Amino acid sequence: MVVGSARLYAAVAAGGFRRYATYRAATVAGVFTNTVFGLILVYTYLALWEERPHLGGYDQAQAVTYVWLGQCLYATLAIQGGGAEKDLMERIRTGEIAVDLYRPADLQLWWLAGDVGRALFQMLGRGVIPFAFGAVFFPMALPTSVVPWAAFAVTLLLATVVSFAIRYLAALSVFWLMDGMGVNQVLMITGIFFSGMVLPLSAFPGVFGDIVRVLPWAAQIQMPADVLMGETDPLGAFVFQAAWAVALLAAGRLLQSAATRRVVVQGG
Repeated sequence: MVVGSARLYAAVAAGGFRRYATYRAATVAGVFTNTVFGLILVYTYLALWEERPHLGGYDQAQAVTYVWLGQCLYATLAIQGGGAEKDLMERIRTGEIAVDLYRPADLQLWWLAGDVGRALFQMLGRGVIPFAFGAVFFPMALPTSVVPWAAFAVTLLLATVVSFAIRYLAALSVFWLMDGMGVNQVLMITGIFFSGMVLPLSAFPGVFGDIVRVLPWAAQIQMPADVLMGETDPLGAFVFQAAWAVALLAAGRLLQSAATRRVVVQGG
């Protein structure tokens, strides 16, 4: 039974990978866009770090690394949305979610598996090239041993789960709202700001900085970046990310249960 379930969700993940792999023109455009925005941010960061050396505890090479890692993970983690939640919102709005509820599979795990497949393709297809471009043309603070890279890979997996869990909660709100437009706007704003996409969260001062660094969005870019550059203990990062992943997935299950028990499906 367990083996069968594992094969099912692996197949769903593979399907998610293949689906996004068909959008070749969009992938090429995404690589170009991420590279251009990376260049803009790099030179902005270099100017800022010239005026404020060691801002957020980073030197210039670390700041540059942070920029290109952000461009690598932008689509991978659906920082501004556009992952599984987009399709899920539409299926809830149209009532097609009723079909999903009748599948002999766990609804949350089904969508998580598909989103993991999407994230893997976006990292390989859209994220690696801008990151490699940055490593070739700019000085970056990258580890030379295998262990930090292995720890970084674990943080990426956990970051993917946290990202999905946030977006899954947002998608489920459409059971009550019947439209996801406003929720998508909120996801875009919170994702771009609180994940540290614009500026490392370590650079935020005072109490506000303390707050944003313990929010779940910090698990998406800030934690993987700090682990990769040796700025934080990997075990502590794993615990932080895993705690948020468990809490958010549990909240998603509770909200899913409430929605499927008490809410009339749109169109059904």
